[in-house]
Amino acid sequence: MNEEFIGALREIVKEKGISEDLIFTTIEDAMVAAYKKNYANPNTSAQNVRVSINRESGEINVYSQKVVCDEVYDDVTEISIEDAKEISPKYEVDDIVELEVTPRNFGRVAAQLAKQVVTQRMKEAERNIVYNEYKEMEYDIITGTILRKDKGNVFVNLGKLEGVIGPNEQMPNEEYNFNEKLKLYIVEVKNGSKGALIHVSRTHPGLVKRLFELEVPEIYNGVVEVKSISREAGSRSKLAVHSNDESVDPMGACVGPKGIRVQKIVSELKNEKIDIIKWSKSPEEFIANSLSPAKVLSVEVNEEDKTAKVVVDDNQLSLAIGKEGQNVRLAAKLTNWKIDIKSKSQIEALEESKESEEDNTLDSAE
Repeated sequence: MNEEFIGALREIVKEKGISEDLIFTTIEDAMVAAYKKNYANPNTSAQNVRVSINRESGEINVYSQKVVCDEVYDDVTEISIEDAKEISPKYEVDDIVELEVTPRNFGRVAAQLAKQVVTQRMKEAERNIVYNEYKEMEYDIITGTILRKDKGNVFVNLGKLEGVIGPNEQMPNEEYNFNEKLKLYIVEVKNGSKGALIHVSRTHPGLVKRLFELEVPEIYNGVVEVKSISREAGSRSKLAVHSNDESVDPMGACVGPKGIRVQKIVSELKNEKIDIIKWSKSPEEFIANSLSPAKVLSVEVNEEDKTAKVVVDDNQLSLAIGKEGQNVRLAAKLTNWKIDIKSKSQIEALEESKESEEDNTLDSAE
C-alpha cells in the first residue's frame, strides 16, 4: 500500500461520505485476521496481533502483543519482565509489549485485502446512507411510481429504492397501473440485509393528514390542528380540526376557496368522501359534530364507560347512522366514544312504554 492508494482511498471516503477512521480501522482488523490465517503458527491462534497503517505514507506494520509477566507460561502471549526491560526499562508487570513481526510480502496481501474491505464498506455505507435518508421520512408522505404487481403486492419506485404496498395497504377498487404516480404514506422503514425495506400505504389515516398539511398552509404552520382522523379507505374519512387562532375558521381553511383545497385531496384519493368536523373540548358537542352531515337534537354522555346516547329527528336517523352504519362507525372512531343513536319517535315510544309499565305497576299495587 502506498501514498497513491491512501490518496485514492481518501477520495472515495470523501465522495461516499464514509468515516475515514471507520475504513482504516476496518482494514486493520481485516489484516489482523489475514495475518493470523496466512502467517501465524496454526498452533498459536491465541496470539494477540495489531496492524497499523500509516495514514500518510500507507506503510503497514504488524505487531505481536505480549503481556509482561514475572514468570512466563506461554511464550506466544507472554514475555518475561527481564526481556521486557531489555527493550525498555519503563516496562512493568502487566504492561503490553509490542514486537514487530511484519512479513516481507505482507504489503501485497494487505493491498488486495484493503480493496475488498473498501468495496464492501462502500456498499454498506451507501446502504446505510439511503436507509437513514428514508428513515427520516417515516410517517411522512412520498410520491411513488408504480413498477409492477406480484403476489398481491404492488412495487413502487421511490427514487433511490423500491417500496412495497402490501395487500392491506391498498385501497379497495383502486387500480395500480404501470408508471402511474401516487402519493403514499411511509408506514415503516426497516434495515434489511440487502438494504432498506420500505412499506408504504394508501389506506393509512396518516396519508389523509399529510395531504391536508400539503394543501392547507394553516395546518402546516400549526394555526389549525388536526385532532383526530377516522378512515375507511376508498370510501369515506372524517377529520376533526381545531383552530389555535380565534380569527381562523378551521373548517373553512381546510375546505379552501370554493372547496379547491379539499377537492385536490378528494381527487388524489380517487373521490373518497371527506367530512371535516370541528373539534370541541365538550364531548357532547364533539360527538354531535362528528355525526355530520346529520343534525343532532341532544347528546347524553357517560364519562365512566365512554358511551353516548344521541337523539336525532326521524328524518335524520338514516343519515346519522349512514349506509351500513358507516357514519356512526367513523364518528365513534373519530371521538373514541361508543355512540348509540335513537330517533325522536323511538325515544318517545320508549318513554310511553315506560310510563305504561309504571301505571300497570301502580294498578297492581292497588
